[in-house]
Amino acid sequence: MPLNLVGQFLIAMPSQLGDAFERTVVYVCEHNASGALGIVVNRSSDVTISDVLTKLAVVDDMSIQYVAHANETVLVGGPVQTERGFVLHSPFHQYAATIQITDNLGLTSSRDILEDVARGEGPEHMLLALGYAGWGAGQLEDELARNAWLNVTADEHVLFETLPRERYNQAMRLLGFDEAMLSDQAGHA
Repeated sequence: MPLNLVGQFLIAMPSQLGDAFERTVVYVCEHNASGALGIVVNRSSDVTISDVLTKLAVVDDMSIQYVAHANETVLVGGPVQTERGFVLHSPFHQYAATIQITDNLGLTSSRDILEDVARGEGPEHMLLALGYAGWGAGQLEDELARNAWLNVTADEHVLFETLPRERYNQAMRLLGFDEAMLSDQAGHA
């Protein structure tokens, strides 16, 4: 049976120092024989959702400050298509371009979800990311075989209710240990 990591966190091993994915947590949205697509969920940008709504002229500037999620930061979702926005959201709702990940989670890349957010009709939980992480056929499996990643079933609390800077350690805790247990070198407190 082929490996399917949809709905899992990929946690970068500490050995990925200096790598583009150093200390990242990726939420896997799609994984099949053609490859995999995920969103890095623990890298914040200096842009807020309000900034994106303003730039796209989804709503006028005056009403944005009252929009749910307006002050949340936009994530750096990965190195592929960094100019394109992706919204990971719960509960699941079908928009013009939505992938259903689980019964409760979707990934939308169409503007209509942002219009709903601007009107106060958007999803209860959401992460807006620019770009995504992508792997070609067999590439992610090769990286897993080389111990570049740990994987664990994702937790929506970590995904939506934990600060981005805390998601790496929280994802590690889902595995029952912390980063220091995996490090090649002893650390000092």
